[in-house]
Amino acid sequence: MTRIDTKFAELKAAGKKAFVSYIMAGDPDPDYSLAVMKGLPAAGVDIIELGVPFTDPMADGPTIQLAGQRALAAGMTLTRTLAMAADFRKVNDTTPIVLMGYYNPIYSRGVDRFLEEARASGIDGLIVVDLPPEEDEELCLPAQAAGLNFIRLATPTTDDKRLPKVLQNTSGFVYYVSITGITGAAAASAADVGPEVARIKAQTDLPVIVGFGIRTPDTAQIIAGVADGCVVGSAIVAEIAKGGPVEGVLDFVRGLAAGAHRA
Repeated sequence: MTRIDTKFAELKAAGKKAFVSYIMAGDPDPDYSLAVMKGLPAAGVDIIELGVPFTDPMADGPTIQLAGQRALAAGMTLTRTLAMAADFRKVNDTTPIVLMGYYNPIYSRGVDRFLEEARASGIDGLIVVDLPPEEDEELCLPAQAAGLNFIRLATPTTDDKRLPKVLQNTSGFVYYVSITGITGAAAASAADVGPEVARIKAQTDLPVIVGFGIRTPDTAQIIAGVADGCVVGSAIVAEIAKGGPVEGVLDFVRGLAAGAHRA
């Protein structure tokens, strides 16, 4: 079992929903970003999604694109992102870390080398948004063989014919994208999300976590209430972009986590 599997087992036993937070590694600089990351578990975060900055983030809206640009300008790389995870592991060996990004930096590094380094850095799972199931032999299957969860995204356009293909090699959890389009583009609706989550859960025993369009504690509560938990990314990244103290960001995260945990 990975840390992700263990975390969901603990949450299920406690009757709690998961709160997952996304931050961009190195935004606005490596030291600030690491300080935020280290504070997330105490703020109520169950799983951390750590974004790898990339020059062509096709699935991300302006908020996360700008975060990636700030991180790249500050010198953040895939190597430094893995080092950031390793630094976090020095103070926390239980909170799962999911590395989220695009395949190009991994391909450039070499899959075998990347997976070895990711494991050594304390990474538990991967979300690589530009690798469809047809390319599972590229990274998904090697990652699972190396002991990492490979988390797949399902969307409102993933129909019943496509869904089994999406689910076939997914592990850890299923990430349901609540809206069509890019991150931060619209608000999630429980009326739309609930039936879709039920449709996915009818075909898998994996937890289903909903992301995109969640910005407030109330929305976190509502969306987590129709799923196994929720993800907040753009709203947290926007708070970081304000340039306030780390504790202010963590206070914002604390409110979101409390909302999800009320579900």
